[in-house]
Amino acid sequence: MKAYVVNKNENENFESCIEDLSIPIIGKDEVLIKASYSSLNFKDALSSIGNPGVTRTFPHVTGIDVAGVVESSNSANFEVGQHVLVTGYDLGMNSDGGHSEFVKVPASWIVNIPEGLSDKESMIYGTAGLTAALSVEELLANGVTPKQGQVLVTGATGGVGSIAVAILSKLGFDVIALSGKEEKIPFLKSIGAKEVILRDTFDVDNKKPMLKPRFSAVIDTVGGKILAHALKETKYDGVVTCCGLNASYELNTSVFPFILRGIRLIGIDSVEIALQKKEAAWKKIANEFKIPMLETLCNEITLEEIKTAYDILLSGKSVGRYLVKI
Repeated sequence: MKAYVVNKNENENFESCIEDLSIPIIGKDEVLIKASYSSLNFKDALSSIGNPGVTRTFPHVTGIDVAGVVESSNSANFEVGQHVLVTGYDLGMNSDGGHSEFVKVPASWIVNIPEGLSDKESMIYGTAGLTAALSVEELLANGVTPKQGQVLVTGATGGVGSIAVAILSKLGFDVIALSGKEEKIPFLKSIGAKEVILRDTFDVDNKKPMLKPRFSAVIDTVGGKILAHALKETKYDGVVTCCGLNASYELNTSVFPFILRGIRLIGIDSVEIALQKKEAAWKKIANEFKIPMLETLCNEITLEEIKTAYDILLSGKSVGRYLVKI
């Protein structure tokens, strides 16, 4: 089988290429998936350059997402021919990932692709779409409604951000998109943003502990000063979710938004959450969260094009999602 493999050479440098590997042999409670599609995420790009916070085992096949058909199964829960997907857990981290023609995984990681969603569509969403859906779910579960006002989405041209914009727009929210890419304003408006704020106009260095309230809720995908500033502009009883750290993993803020406006800051993890919660989120993605312009959010590539796409992801220039056709 062919796979996208990252190797560490004798000089401790990392190199990657397409290699021919043996098809994995499954053990007890494992399943072999014949992959049809995968995707690219920022975590995959970090894995490709040997980031120790993601991957420590080499040679290594990248890809934290995969969708396809069960080729063989040693689990009572899955039969040959079922369409399934895997996102998160250890896939593509220290276990070989989805950028391969065949992928071996524990049965406990697998979700049946719900009715109304194809293999391809599930991977256009992928981990990014699942994260966006979980973020939107938290807003809804905490009582945020379209009548309460604008919702801010940061990092809006990225995978999580763009899908969050589209889902919120479909649900009737007035979405304000924050981005550093002025040339992508038409794209953001085409997927549902009512307004676009450019990152260099977002006054992240303002020293005031609180600012005029503007947003009923925030879906933050970048962290750092942008998240800190968004908290200052969130309305009373507002809800803010955070799921990323592209800007920074640090958060320097004060307690004022929390104790004077009752704001809730909720962390979103799509990797280690319970399988039942993942299954429920995927069912929503296939139904009420399914967005009409899904194809416009993805750039379809092959295994051979992954390396170039990783460079774009690492440079911060990517827009939407990368769909990998296996």
